[in-house]
Amino acid sequence: MSSRAIVVERPGAHRLVTGPVPVPGPGEVLVRVAAAGICMSDREVYDGRRDAGYVRYPVTPGHEWSGTVEAVGEGVDRRLTGRRTVAEGFRNCGVCDRCREGETSLCAAGYDETGFTRPGAFADHLLVPARLLHPLDDAADLRSAALLEPAAVVAAAVRAAAPQPGERVAVVGTGTLGLLAVQLLARYSPAELTVVDPRTERAELAREFGATSVRTPETATDEHGRYDLALETAGAPATATAACALARRGGRVLLTGIFPPDATGIDPANLTLRQLTVRGVFGAPTAAWAFAVRAFTAGLLAPGPLISHEFPLEKYAEAVALVGGGGPGTGKVLLRP
Repeated sequence: MSSRAIVVERPGAHRLVTGPVPVPGPGEVLVRVAAAGICMSDREVYDGRRDAGYVRYPVTPGHEWSGTVEAVGEGVDRRLTGRRTVAEGFRNCGVCDRCREGETSLCAAGYDETGFTRPGAFADHLLVPARLLHPLDDAADLRSAALLEPAAVVAAAVRAAAPQPGERVAVVGTGTLGLLAVQLLARYSPAELTVVDPRTERAELAREFGATSVRTPETATDEHGRYDLALETAGAPATATAACALARRGGRVLLTGIFPPDATGIDPANLTLRQLTVRGVFGAPTAAWAFAVRAFTAGLLAPGPLISHEFPLEKYAEAVALVGGGGPGTGKVLLRP
């Protein structure tokens, strides 16, 4: 029996390789991949635009995925075999001060993540530590579950923001993170839930997910200073500035986008004088993963409508080219091994 995988040898160069099915070592499980999402970070890996400290070539990308446990290694509960599952991407050490505090995405051992420094899920099979698994119900929709990684990032941001019922909330960006954030934030009964994005074609989906209004950046200027909480999800140079502008005096701003090194626009004096609380979120700790999986299982998160395209592994080049292309009909792109 063989197993296929996409390998990005270096920026702009990839191949589909075939080899033996990986064998799980002690503490590991072998997962048969059902679906894997492609995000902008994966496009950056392919284009060579990801910071050198956050990728190791050659690499099999794929950090957003779902699948079924096919085999377990020594020391792993054999009852996991056959379980549908997702898993955390960060290979945290579990013993440093940050990990012991529960902040596993801040592990002091350094950055190490499935799909960037370890082989990822753009493959038929994937090896992951069993301790990172979050098993799903037997009836879980694995197609939708492939989006639980971005959902966990959103869950980390929402938990950090601590929204309260009746607050005014703004979400900047209507990509995968933004629309998943709308779904979760709507469950906190905000007085207003406004989405800001130049892509007006995403407005209908945002409203279906719970947004009370949708604005373009130009029409949102009269909303500046109105929101108790502003959550930024786009990672564009202007979006962090926009989120800070939307927040009221003493308001809270959560940044989840990964910004280019030369991004500017946030005025520290403005943050001080308006007494804004600004926090960044990168990845998701274990508790946020558990939160996202519980919300998905309870039907509070429904990522399926975000998926617009599905491709086999053989069409990886076509699939990755869609991501970040700005096409109005492009939502989440999946590879389906």
